[in-house]
Amino acid sequence: MRRAVFLDRDGVLNRAILRDGKPHPPASLADLRLLPGVREACRKLREAGFALILITNQPDIARGAVSAQQVADIHVRLQRFLQLDDVRVCPHDDADRCDCRKPKPGLLLEAARTWSIDLQSSYVIGDRWRDVEASHRAGCQTIFVDYGYRERQPDGPFLRVHSLREAANWILRTVQMGVLQYG
Repeated sequence: MRRAVFLDRDGVLNRAILRDGKPHPPASLADLRLLPGVREACRKLREAGFALILITNQPDIARGAVSAQQVADIHVRLQRFLQLDDVRVCPHDDADRCDCRKPKPGLLLEAARTWSIDLQSSYVIGDRWRDVEASHRAGCQTIFVDYGYRERQPDGPFLRVHSLREAANWILRTVQMGVLQYG
């Protein structure tokens, strides 16, 4: 079985667009801006043997604010540039009551089956409470990138960091030491 790092998209890989203190996704390739250190962090994790899998809620598809093709274009660019192994997308809104929309763990469980991932030795890195909850439900180790959004905060346990670079460095140190410790 493989280890993976499951990466949320907006706020972890690329800049989220803030409106009223809440994060929103870029609507097109023109709006897409990678955060500092993302490419290097992904490279280091990949070299350490982790599968890199993007897991993202994109409810603007269901809401008609963007097309599935616009979102797919962003994912093709990210997958090529960051050498991601897979991209898993929930295109639904909360009202759709699907199993793939975080905080439900459907995207994680589906990817784990496809890629033979050991969820207990894998990590989820996200910037919202939904990411943390999905990680807990799937049995993964959880890292929360905290931007201080004005919204519901996640429940623990999780490691709190300020960037993917910081999260990747912590994972690599932890794997090297063979110990998992939050805090």
